[in-house]
Amino acid sequence: MKLKIKYFSNKIEKLRFIDDVSDWIDLRSAEDIKMKKGEWRLIPLGIAIELPKGYEAHIVPRSSTYMNFGLIQTNSMGIIDTSYCGNDDQWYWPAYALRDTEILTNDRICQFRIMENQPKIEFIEVEELDGCSRGGFGSTGIE
Repeated sequence: MKLKIKYFSNKIEKLRFIDDVSDWIDLRSAEDIKMKKGEWRLIPLGIAIELPKGYEAHIVPRSSTYMNFGLIQTNSMGIIDTSYCGNDDQWYWPAYALRDTEILTNDRICQFRIMENQPKIEFIEVEELDGCSRGGFGSTGIE
């Protein structure tokens, strides 16, 4: 798969897919940012990508983002669809600071992968389902 990418900053490393190491591609902060505990901010990632029809990008924090920066992603997972592909459609990462922190330009803070769109779904209402009941939410216990 080949993707058209526009860079908004020449200060970040170019994206690269590292085959056999990870299915996810790291994204970097496009500017130096200081955040105080309790502050929310959109962190610019310095790129825009034109995704092919039938695909979307899923953006999540890197596993070390909380440990290194004290940041969590406010919407748990970001979705970029094919309509967000214009010249000014820079990707951002919505961050919430759980402590005072500083992110430097080019710091890896989140990651993404390309996924196929969900297939068309038709819901069929029934009185009962065929599967065996597991006992409801949280029924498997803690052991």
